[in-house]
Amino acid sequence: MNQTSNRGTEVPLEAVQQAFNTLRRIKTRLAERGWFPATSGNLSVKVVYGEASVIAITASGKDKAVHTPEDFLLVDENGVPVAPTELKPSAETLVHTALYRKFPECGAVFHVHTVSNNLVSELYGDHGAVTFTNHELIKALGHWEEGAGVTVPIVPNHAHIPTLASAVERVAAWDSRGVLIRNHGIYAWGEDAFAALRHLEAWEFLFEYEIKRRLLMSR
Repeated sequence: MNQTSNRGTEVPLEAVQQAFNTLRRIKTRLAERGWFPATSGNLSVKVVYGEASVIAITASGKDKAVHTPEDFLLVDENGVPVAPTELKPSAETLVHTALYRKFPECGAVFHVHTVSNNLVSELYGDHGAVTFTNHELIKALGHWEEGAGVTVPIVPNHAHIPTLASAVERVAAWDSRGVLIRNHGIYAWGEDAFAALRHLEAWEFLFEYEIKRRLLMSR
């Protein structure tokens, strides 16, 4: 694959391979949890070289439980592949680029579909957000103070991806580390892949807790 970007600057092959390897590790870990049903979900990491950057992202329509040489590709800040390729970036690439644009410090964005995050998004969708307090896992989202709370916004599941991307960008706050899309899934991010994974796992724990808590209370 030609690694020359649309800027005409060559992206170092070593940096690309490192980004693809990172995505492969994350993809394996999340696929084992069943967080990519029916080829859903998408992952991306930023590839920085000099003063420039591109985005390594999962290709569309791939079974994320299987590894192939064509699982990932590079796109620019507009979601356009940086080199000729038959691969298509994720259909929701514009959501990723919107988050990278809003948060220059962002190094990775992960999106998964789970039963828990769908249920929570539906239960609290009319409120536009859901807040969790007094949970140990909130520390994983960067909130260490006593009795801390953290809020994740919820946006409608717009079929028009540019509209969806704008909605996510509008409500996203760095400190929340996530945005829920109603009956769709969550986008979580961080300064690097390790942080984004930590934030994603923390949110998913809180979502599962909330569903089980409500079930127990209803008995």
